[in-house]
Parts: sequence; structure tokens; C-alpha cells
Amino acid sequence: MVIIERATSQDFEHICALDETVRRGPARRALIGTALAQARCAVARADGVVRGFVILTQNFFGHGFVELLVVHPDFRRRGLATALMRAAELDAPTEKLFTSTNQSNEPARRLFERLGFVPSGMIENLDDGDPEIVYFKRLAPGGNRGDEE
Repeated sequence: MVIIERATSQDFEHICALDETVRRGPARRALIGTALAQARCAVARADGVVRGFVILTQNFFGHGFVELLVVHPDFRRRGLATALMRAAELDAPTEKLFTSTNQSNEPARRLFERLGFVPSGMIENLDDGDPEIVYFKRLAPGGNRGDEE
């Protein structure tokens, strides 16, 4: 059974262990620590263990932005990413939600499009030869965001 809930400071090391980028330097650890301190991170637990997480910000021109979505490779294609994105939709501070991924990341692109996100632009030169595609989704107003009727 998978449980999606707000991450706590006790989840910090478990979250960092999931994210390969953490090993490349302190910036990602700092980003995760800040997200935890500001209650902007949700985790997916399977059998009581953190198997994925999502970080939501409001720093994309004042709109909600899924900054980071990570699921352990052994738990992909089991609905964790979908559940985490739905949690982000419910927590989004605005009716517009954005996210992005590299053009080469086909699994993420398929996920976002399946969840109703549409391409909204492209940013060149972040990663050489692999543009970043920005995605957008208009959310329902008010409290029941993410619920389809």
C-alpha cells in the first residue's frame, strides 16, 4: 500500500538517498532541506519506506511549479509518480500549475501529458543538446484540485 503525505525533517536523508543529483554537490541537499522546512515536499511511502517525493514551489512567475519529482527505479510504473503529481495539484497555490523536463525524458513527458499537462514552451541551453520542455495544467479553482468529476 502506498501512502502520500507531507514530508518531515525525519525524511531528509531518505529523500536525499533517492536523488542521484545529491551526490554531485551540496546544492540539491540544500534545495531539499529548504523544501522540507517550508512544507513544500510530499513523499510516497510503500511499506513505510520513502520510495518517491515531489517538491512544489510558487516561484514560476508567481504560479505553482513542480520543481522536482523523483521515484525509486524499482517503484516506477506503479502509480507513485501519478499520486505524487496529484498531491502537488491539490497543494498548488494557484490555478495554474507548471512543471518541466528534458526533451529526452520520454517517461516524464508521457506522464505529464497523461495527467493533462500540455507543452507550454521550451528552454534551450540549460543542458547542452537537450532542451527543457515546460508543461502547463489549469487546475480547478478552490479546494478540490486534482479531482476529476
